[in-house]
Amino acid sequence: MIRILAILAALVFAVPAVAQQLPAGLDKANAIVIDTTKGRIVIKLRTDLAPQHAERIKQLAREGFYNNVPFHRVMDGFMAQTGDGQNFNGTGGSKYPNLKQEFSKVHFARGIVGMARRGDSVDSANSQFFIMFADGGSLDGQYTVVGEVVQGMDVVDKLKKASPGSASGTVTDPDKMVKVQVASDIK
Repeated sequence: MIRILAILAALVFAVPAVAQQLPAGLDKANAIVIDTTKGRIVIKLRTDLAPQHAERIKQLAREGFYNNVPFHRVMDGFMAQTGDGQNFNGTGGSKYPNLKQEFSKVHFARGIVGMARRGDSVDSANSQFFIMFADGGSLDGQYTVVGEVVQGMDVVDKLKKASPGSASGTVTDPDKMVKVQVASDIK
């Protein structure tokens, strides 16, 4: 009897994690759900600002490219970067060509998601993206805004950060995106 109660209790506590509600009014066809080692993050993709970049993220999510990919660069008070499903260390991209920039006037504030790129080329975004921890006005007009966190900024805040003083922001034993899905694909 005790074993049965323990199993039932485990199931009851597991259900909220599996059946976590998405924000009301979310356009599920244009949102991604990232289950991380720290919890769930939901990102509304800004197809109105960056349609090519949003489509690329959805395409890669559907292909499983982002599954088990680390947050390889996490700088406290700045941003958390991920999306290198090729080399898992920030040096890779996807099998698809780089994207032409889709800059906008949206301010890089807390929770904004931008596409990472090589510093020397505005048209070099591919698969990697970053989530802002705080205001990053110096990035305005320099990087493509592809989305915004609509649920789970508390999870972003819990991601393991680089050691203080690390200029590159590289994280040792980083947290990962365990599974990334387009919200409308979740069954």
